[in-house]
Amino acid sequence: MSKLVIVESPAKAKTIQKYLGKDYEVLASNGHVRDLPKSKLGVDVDNGFTPQYTEIKGKEALVKTLKKEAKKSEMVYLATDPDREGEAISWHLADIIGLDMDQPNRVTFNEITKTGIIEGMSNPRKIDLNLVNAQQARRILDRIVGYKLSPFLWRKVRKGLSAGRVQSVAVRLIVEREREINSFQSEEYWTIDAELTAKGVRKAFPAKLHSKNGKKVTIGNEEAAQKILEELQGQDFVVDEVKKTVRKKSPAPPFTTSTLQQEASKKLGFQARRTMMVAQQLYEGVEVEGLGAVGLITYMRTDSLRISAEALSETVKFIKDAFGENYLPSSPRIYKSKKSAQDAHECIRPTMPSLTPDQVKSSLTSDQYKLYKLIWERFIACQMANALLDAVSVKIAVGDYVFTASGFTVKFDGYTRLYEMVPENEEEEEQPQALPELAKGDVLHVKKLQPNQHFTQPPARYTEASLIKTLEENGIGRPSTYAPTITTIINRGYVEREKRSLKPTVLGEVTTKLMEEQFKSIVDTDFTAHMEQSLDEVEEGKQSWVKILEDFYGEFSEILAQAEKNMEGTRVKVPDEETDIVCELCGRKMVIKFGRFGKFLACSGFPECRNTKKIVQETGGTCPVCGKKVLAKKSKNGKTYYGCEGFPECQFMTWDKPLEEKCPKCGSSLFRKMGRGGKILCHKEGCGYEAPVPKKSTKESNDE
Repeated sequence: MSKLVIVESPAKAKTIQKYLGKDYEVLASNGHVRDLPKSKLGVDVDNGFTPQYTEIKGKEALVKTLKKEAKKSEMVYLATDPDREGEAISWHLADIIGLDMDQPNRVTFNEITKTGIIEGMSNPRKIDLNLVNAQQARRILDRIVGYKLSPFLWRKVRKGLSAGRVQSVAVRLIVEREREINSFQSEEYWTIDAELTAKGVRKAFPAKLHSKNGKKVTIGNEEAAQKILEELQGQDFVVDEVKKTVRKKSPAPPFTTSTLQQEASKKLGFQARRTMMVAQQLYEGVEVEGLGAVGLITYMRTDSLRISAEALSETVKFIKDAFGENYLPSSPRIYKSKKSAQDAHECIRPTMPSLTPDQVKSSLTSDQYKLYKLIWERFIACQMANALLDAVSVKIAVGDYVFTASGFTVKFDGYTRLYEMVPENEEEEEQPQALPELAKGDVLHVKKLQPNQHFTQPPARYTEASLIKTLEENGIGRPSTYAPTITTIINRGYVEREKRSLKPTVLGEVTTKLMEEQFKSIVDTDFTAHMEQSLDEVEEGKQSWVKILEDFYGEFSEILAQAEKNMEGTRVKVPDEETDIVCELCGRKMVIKFGRFGKFLACSGFPECRNTKKIVQETGGTCPVCGKKVLAKKSKNGKTYYGCEGFPECQFMTWDKPLEEKCPKCGSSLFRKMGRGGKILCHKEGCGYEAPVPKKSTKESNDE
């Protein structure tokens, strides 16, 4: 008789089967096999919040197979993902199959490698009911909020809406930021900037007016700037002080789920959902030439910064061999996780630190390679020596005024040889700039001296990266929830993407205002963070999951009843969003409305004028068949494709992205084939033009 191992995904099953051999059979459950019913609440709130789980539709045959194989196996191991969700799936599987919960049949793998699998199989344990209960509590909390609050929103705002503990807070953050932007009052300010040269040096360096008689100078208008400029005329610019220091720059810690999503967004342009999907593939295993199926990274849902001793040792050896001993710090770097971190896993790192991205590039898709490279470089860099900068700061006396100048040169590149952090904004980005050799008393030549007008800027809209950072800092949600939360609030129409920014829709603003007025606690960041903390305490066995639900439900029911009373007989109108498009039938402006199939354009003169039309997104490309515009369209499952505006007369469609550039051979629009082996090509029949993707164009794939 063989031993049965049940995992979540077929890819993971394939990789693990390779290492365990013929004495084991590895099957996949394809995620959850049991869940709360879709058609009703599915929670008995009057009897200890007992969940009424049902088998997921379509999985009957799979469950039957798992039961059959388990019955004839001498031992069954449950090897689902090593987190709350994975623990819950194992618990459901054990219950369905009929396994003894007191038996050590639960195994976990932090990495899908030979070492990781041997270690996991050598340390079976009982299912951790605290982890299961934490997942159950979260699932039931979300179900209660969703099933009780969503119908309220349907009645009072619009059908198809939803609310949630995390998603509603995320929308509120985005709405609040938009309010800040709209209420922002820009203020004028001026700077006085100089370009100076030292004796015998042709290249000028910049300096800024800093202070007068020891007090920082603030200039509010042009008149004040001109007055200062007059005072500076004819004055000598004399070096008053030169400070030389050696600055150290330390590497960033290895990735957690949150920081990986943030950095992949900033560096690669990946949406959080895309990052997690690709990371899952790298964790579960890919076919690598010469190695077979192997997991390339450790488990990707973690907020721990812990690094195993084995990984540290291998990394130190790799750095020494690849870069030299001077690129190693005096001792390996140990990074401390936040107090709230779940330390069951390591950080996100390559499973084989010596396996470089270039070695596996030919075996990976474009996305897999980009993400593996990012993870690998960040991890190796975190164990490299500091970068050293020769920094110079100069004070320049001009009468009663002081100008300042600074610059630095790289003395030793250290970890920056491999990896540089993306700055939060452009102002943070430092550019190496060497100042000439200066000494106290040197008189400088003024090449240019001019006032410059500036205006204070409103806060920037959230991007996926900055929203994830804010959610994490406030303790809202867990690393695994960020990607689905962002996807949900966009799909529900509360938020839309504008380039890389997240902008609230009119619907999002209206719904948030309603939630703030009637369900203040649900959209309160402190309340949501407290709930997360309570769930963590359930996981640690410090709190009863039923007690958490009882406390929440009692207060929530009262709030909901009061909201129903407050809004009896009233309905919130969502204002139509006006456009610049003119109705060709009556000349009025058209507005954006929501229907069964999403947004559409309608005449603002309804019901007198009933003109409607689809919202189309132009791409800049032209159809290679008929010459009309190529439009971006959505398939039934939400995937973007491109088709001719002349449909159905013209049937041209493609998954390839249209470019504004024209074919050098025939003059038709060029298209970019996405994914692995991406290239630029012409779709004009008989042309056949193809070209590799130039480096400068790779950003295009990041904007999807």
